[in-house]
Amino acid sequence: IYSRITGEVNMVASRYDGKKTMHFCLLFFIVAPITLGIASIVWFHRISNRIGNELKRRNVNYNLSCADYWLWNVLGSIIIVGPFIYFHKLFKATNLMCADYNAKG
Repeated sequence: IYSRITGEVNMVASRYDGKKTMHFCLLFFIVAPITLGIASIVWFHRISNRIGNELKRRNVNYNLSCADYWLWNVLGSIIIVGPFIYFHKLFKATNLMCADYNAKG
């Protein structure tokens, strides 16, 4: 699923923000083990911000930012359901971004 998100975000947003997100498979299998998981934290932080910025640029009425990652996925893990809420927000934001891209280009 995350590999697909990486490809979709790069396809939709790269033309406007000039960035390219590292493919999740490369991150998961090579970079994250070398960095002891720190790279995956940075990846989720950046992808959350990038999707949120693209939603704002497209005037889609939905908020996602790195704060959602830190509050729901990291701190929310204390209440167990926090990561589920974060991933729901991430997937919904990605779907809204792609739906707007499909409608408007």
